[in-house]
Amino acid sequence: MKRLILRPAIFLAVLITGFSLNIKAQDLASATLLTKSEQYDKAQAIFQQLIQKEPTNSKNYFFLGENYLLDYFADTISNSLTVAAKSAKEVYQKGVNANAADPLNYIGLAKVAYYTGDNKTATEMRAKAKTFLLPYKNIKKIVPPAKDYAFALAKIAESYIKDGQVDTSVALPLIREAIKIDDKSTDVYLIAGDIYILVNDGSKAINFYNQAQFADPQSPTAAMKIGNIYVKGRAFQPAIQNFEQAIQLNANYAPAYRELGQVYLLAQRYDQSKENFKKYLDLTAGNIPAKTKYVNALFYAKDYDGVIKNVEDIFKVDKSRTYMNRIAGYSSYEKTPPDYDKALAYMETLFKTVAPDRILWKDYHYMARILVKRNQNYPKMADDLASLEQQLAKEKNKLTIATTAADKTKYKASVGEITGKVDSLKADLAKSNAEIDRAFVEYSKVLNLKPGDRALLSEIASNYSTFRRYEGVAQTLSKMIDPAKDNTEDLLRIGRAYYNGEKYKTADSVFTALITKSPDYVPAYLWIANTYSKMDPDFKLGLAKPKFEKLIEVAKVDSIKNAAAMMDAFGYLSYYHMMNNNFSRSKDYYNMMINLDPNNKEYKIKGYNGIGSVEIRSTTTEKTNEGRLPYLSRAIEAYNKILAIDPTNASAKGQISYIHEFEASIKKGINPNEIKGVITNKAGQPIPYASIRVKDTAAENLATIKGEFKFEIPQGSEILIISATGYKSQEIPITKLRVYNVSLEQ
Repeated sequence: MKRLILRPAIFLAVLITGFSLNIKAQDLASATLLTKSEQYDKAQAIFQQLIQKEPTNSKNYFFLGENYLLDYFADTISNSLTVAAKSAKEVYQKGVNANAADPLNYIGLAKVAYYTGDNKTATEMRAKAKTFLLPYKNIKKIVPPAKDYAFALAKIAESYIKDGQVDTSVALPLIREAIKIDDKSTDVYLIAGDIYILVNDGSKAINFYNQAQFADPQSPTAAMKIGNIYVKGRAFQPAIQNFEQAIQLNANYAPAYRELGQVYLLAQRYDQSKENFKKYLDLTAGNIPAKTKYVNALFYAKDYDGVIKNVEDIFKVDKSRTYMNRIAGYSSYEKTPPDYDKALAYMETLFKTVAPDRILWKDYHYMARILVKRNQNYPKMADDLASLEQQLAKEKNKLTIATTAADKTKYKASVGEITGKVDSLKADLAKSNAEIDRAFVEYSKVLNLKPGDRALLSEIASNYSTFRRYEGVAQTLSKMIDPAKDNTEDLLRIGRAYYNGEKYKTADSVFTALITKSPDYVPAYLWIANTYSKMDPDFKLGLAKPKFEKLIEVAKVDSIKNAAAMMDAFGYLSYYHMMNNNFSRSKDYYNMMINLDPNNKEYKIKGYNGIGSVEIRSTTTEKTNEGRLPYLSRAIEAYNKILAIDPTNASAKGQISYIHEFEASIKKGINPNEIKGVITNKAGQPIPYASIRVKDTAAENLATIKGEFKFEIPQGSEILIISATGYKSQEIPITKLRVYNVSLEQ
């Protein structure tokens, strides 16, 4: 890369000529130099004086509009694009009114439109500007003059820069033509360098910046821009050299001191950083606006604690600058460790004290993220509540069946303690839910300003999933669908989100549409089957049976590739047939598990475990104790096959132990799985024909006219659901007890 060379003669000329930002002559050159030195307030004052003095000079309006926009881009955190664009648009329009044949103010209007998302108007304004740049054959006779013509072309090229990107297909041809017309324009070369920086061509950018320097040896801007290139490459020493050269060219060029301060901060040379920032503050009058710029520099350098300290110092002097709550809020969120409570307090103050048109999309985004992070413990709290409520139900059941005064006192105290924890956790969750609701409202505001932003949509969908708001996941993912691309995986994610949100009919419609589009897509068949399984949890209707059978039909084309899906199908169908006492068919599916992949031990163990369960279940249909023993023998055989594969399998060992106990009890005529009890109301009166059902199974019994029941439950049952018409259902945990007397509330 070619280095910027400062010739002694040039340096002497600078010293002799002198360049002071304390310029007395109120002319256009003075004002534009102030703009380049980032003294936007001073520049604005001069531009307004010039406009008052020369109201028909359209260039005064154009450069004032540029000043407004550059002031915004110098501080996009504190400033509002809406306000800056409005001010710039008004002054550009006045420039058009002053001289309708000057292309510059149309270019300014194009920039404003492009920055605010009005691409149609931007295109129209660029085209309007070009109508005043007449075709030419001889550059010497060009209209407007070559210098103005080239400058206008370069500014049109610059108008295609937005959000750190540029459309080079239109910008570069314009720049090349501008250089052809005027190869001595500093501004044209600087814009060319800026464009090449955006396409990551640092070599060409530096070349153009050097040419800008040669065109105007007294300008420090090119040296500073070359320094910025080195900063991006983390080459701090050459960056420092270029910033220092900019200062040699103009000792009062404030931006160079700021950039030096920032690069020294990145290089952890803190004393030099502080010294240069102080010089920057001095040159910009050392006032609050200058300190605001310093704060912004600290933010971009990720010195978040420094930002917060300086903001608080500003507030001690000037509390009216409430927009500074923005950068303090951002910093409280970004710092390590983050302080989300403080971040929220700053952002709340910002929203309350700043006019709505000064609120940025980033404000809504940070607010959403802050609220999300403040409540990142929500899923655990929800799980803790569910666990506590289950524990509370068990303690209440123990209290109900307690027979001694001591037990009643103990369980009553336990119920009271757990109830207090449940109530407290519910209150915390309600507060958390309100903040999470607000987070997604803030996200929607960002989305309104940045529609179609895939990174944003992905972030929103991810957070909906974190907080188990699955319908929100699905709706957000739907906005990311690109019809022109293969969206199979996206549709599956959407369907699964509806499934997780228990919107089963909607999930089914999405999966069905996916199958229509891709008839061989196995995951869609699996999720349709899972969906119907959820819609028939007790297997009473058999809704999922044909769906899992269809899954097997499609998946068996490549049973190895689709083994996991086929295992799910075998698992459902084997259990379905077992619960409907079709034991032979159930074992068929368990044997399919065993034979699916000869090398897969896990599949074999699941299959043998299922066969053992079927054999144990078969004993419930056998009327004689003697007839039950062969089933138990075959169950032991199945579990021993598991131990042959995995000698340490604790589950198989436990089942064998249980079966031996079962065999012993059978020989004694005792059924260990039989339970009994009486269902009454709160007055102690029996409830005839109450339902006693084992949760998640088809096992159910009805009480007699006296409220009495007695029946055999499946091995491993966990919860009884007691219900009756006119009474509140009650879930009772199944323990080692075999007598369950339950009182239902009307």
